[in-house]
Amino acid sequence: MSMQYDMPPQPEPSGWATGGLIFAGTLLVLGGIFQAIDGIVAIANDNFFVKTHNYTFNLDVTAWGWIHLIIGILMFIVGLGLFSQAAWAGVSAIVIAMLSAIANFFFIPHYPIWSLVIIGLDIWVIWALTRPGVIRT
Repeated sequence: MSMQYDMPPQPEPSGWATGGLIFAGTLLVLGGIFQAIDGIVAIANDNFFVKTHNYTFNLDVTAWGWIHLIIGILMFIVGLGLFSQAAWAGVSAIVIAMLSAIANFFFIPHYPIWSLVIIGLDIWVIWALTRPGVIRT
């Protein structure tokens, strides 16, 4: 005789959770577009951004441009995936938001106010996606 264990039904996510998911997806799509534009500008014109001297993480601005372009494309794709409420998109969004925040932290000397705004939005995306009931597995 085998015993079956029924999983308790998962409650429907609240309106706040669903709204947070949609807003996080929107922020990722918009942030991805802005990151990609930021990357394209850095690749096309090194002199647009402030060049700092004696910076510990002294990468060429073009290298930072490629980093921002790649992260921006990934943010855009994952942001679109969030609208389908897929579990892979939720986990990927958290990871890509962390990478974006880290990349922008290192980019602060080149474009400080924009970098701090993006870091704040990335943190909000992570917070919104870690609320109970937002990401369904």
